[in-house]
Amino acid sequence: MNARFKNEKVKRSYLKSMREARGYAPATIVAIERAISRWEEFSENEDYGRFTAKKAVAFKKYLEEAGTGGKPLSANSRYHCLHHLKQFFGWLSTQPGYRSKISADAISYLTLDRKTVRSISSSSQPKWPTLEYVKALVVSIDPVTELDRRDRALIAFLLLSGMRDKAVATLPLGCFDPETLEVQQRPTAGVDTKFGKSFKTVLLPFDEILLEVVKDWCHYLRTERLFSDSDPMFPQTKVKQAEHNLSFERAGVEPSFWGGTGSIRDILKLRAHRAGLAYYYPHSFRHAHVHLAMRSARSAEEIRAISQNIGHENIGTTLITYGKLDEYRVGEVVRRLDLRPGGSDDLTESERQAIEKLLRRRGGIA
Repeated sequence: MNARFKNEKVKRSYLKSMREARGYAPATIVAIERAISRWEEFSENEDYGRFTAKKAVAFKKYLEEAGTGGKPLSANSRYHCLHHLKQFFGWLSTQPGYRSKISADAISYLTLDRKTVRSISSSSQPKWPTLEYVKALVVSIDPVTELDRRDRALIAFLLLSGMRDKAVATLPLGCFDPETLEVQQRPTAGVDTKFGKSFKTVLLPFDEILLEVVKDWCHYLRTERLFSDSDPMFPQTKVKQAEHNLSFERAGVEPSFWGGTGSIRDILKLRAHRAGLAYYYPHSFRHAHVHLAMRSARSAEEIRAISQNIGHENIGTTLITYGKLDEYRVGEVVRRLDLRPGGSDDLTESERQAIEKLLRRRGGIA
């Protein structure tokens, strides 16, 4: 069998497994396929079964010096490319016809040196908006038009809920209760949650002004626009033809859901530009939400609640992905620790290990 054809057949089988059995998102599947294609470029479509440690080392040098199309890759891109390839060859080593050809030791060579990995970790610290920034951005929007009111509420809601932009873009009005501040993230109601999970999120009242902006918007939609429970909480912009049919203009909102999350990014960019403020992408508001909530947490139970409130089943996911602390904050937290025996006795062993790992990584302990 032609090596190229054989490789393509194996690759398709792997991508199908990642998509259907593992439930990976389309964007991740594209990244995996890109990483494998880079290996194919490097190896000139050589049979995957001829993978060796020596070739893994040569491939790392190829990425650093030539990359794909003759352009070197950044350290961050190389890190993720190698990560995807390690997963692929690890899977391949368990498949018939490859078990005796690909060793775990050879696969382990698809790793960057520790110094580079540490530099990636330190340089990729997420940046998020502060509470003061969000308040300033919201206040900068004079609620003259319907679109002004929607955009104010959207920005406030992103911070108070900590929800992913896909979920916000697909959230029906009936899934939010202004009295209890509960948001039912239910895929059965059309909410696009990660992995199709269904859970409840409670808005955290970081600021009363922001909370009132959200409540006021919901009240307006129900009482003046007569939106139903199935209509979007953040509807798309209505566009109509201007006078003399020469152009189109924005004319409030219509009870239709956005087709994606691009409109949320556009709104944040537009409003930040008009206010003379820096732009923060939608997911950074989720980071800000967790950061603010964690500052108020005083027990393991409260940390668990924050984690579950944003849809994480494992507290370690919240701590490692969203619990990034700057050096000053690490010092603050460490100095405030209750070091008395039994001071933090309500942690499970897995949570204790996750927190220990987090503190080591954040505190610079080797």
